Amino acid sequence: MKVSRENRLGLLFTSPFLLGFVVFSAYPLLASLWYSFCAYDLITPPVFVGLDNYRELAHDPHFLQAAWNTVVFAALVVPLTMGLALLLALLLHLKLRGQALYRALFFLPSIVPVVASGVLWLWLFNADYGFINICLRPLLSALNHLTGAHLAPPGWINDPHWVLPALLIMSAWGVGGNVILYLAALGDVPRHLCEAAEVDGAGAWAKVRHVTLPMISPVLFFTLIMGLIGAFQVFAHPMVIWPNGGPADSATFFATYIFINAFVFLRMGYASAQAWVLFLVIIAATWLAFRATRRFVYHDGEGG
Repeated sequence: MKVSRENRLGLLFTSPFLLGFVVFSAYPLLASLWYSFCAYDLITPPVFVGLDNYRELAHDPHFLQAAWNTVVFAALVVPLTMGLALLLALLLHLKLRGQALYRALFFLPSIVPVVASGVLWLWLFNADYGFINICLRPLLSALNHLTGAHLAPPGWINDPHWVLPALLIMSAWGVGGNVILYLAALGDVPRHLCEAAEVDGAGAWAKVRHVTLPMISPVLFFTLIMGLIGAFQVFAHPMVIWPNGGPADSATFFATYIFINAFVFLRMGYASAQAWVLFLVIIAATWLAFRATRRFVYHDGEGG
């Protein structure tokens, strides 16, 4: 079969991408699948062990704790960040003096490098000299004086009960990317639909519920899917602040436990099995999100 000159040129120009995809994506993906059925320590050749790695996962308390932490974190952080970003976008969409400045200020945290922000939050959440607890101490002292209670500032990074709230606060701080997406979507909402709703006597909340949300639902759906995928792969902040998994494994997540097994304990086969379990969990969560929300997503005013 003769290949035309246009096809040869097309293959030539796409060859850097194709080569990069094969070397840096396809091969590592297939290799990790093979290693998941092997005992492999990165030094000696891999030894095939069948499903032993997957059987061990079912009885590994650290892995089960990591899976539970990840699912709970994803279930909380996705609606929190989406709701906060939407609220900020609705406020920033109003015609106010200094609107551009406000938008820039809310977007700035999302472009701070994750490791740098992790170090910043490590200081802010310090139980002894962190800025947050420095501000809380006089407030709690006054409250204790009035009520006779014995409230103390949280041990954010040392108390297993406060690790998840700390992570949620960190995540909420960086919602600027979603805010920009929502602002762009709000700018495309047809004005005549809002005016028609006003003529029908709809208030501000009714317009948001019956006009704005349906019209921006494709963008909301996109951020839902991307948020789920990102939440299940949470890594940087927990690894920077709690490199050993946190108190009582409260900061151990799928991705951090994979890293620890692969590069600390040199159990690459076991880590590969965990990575494939994580992949399947993300696929399942994404499928459920598609099934649960597809009738709420509108395109050109029609149900998706």
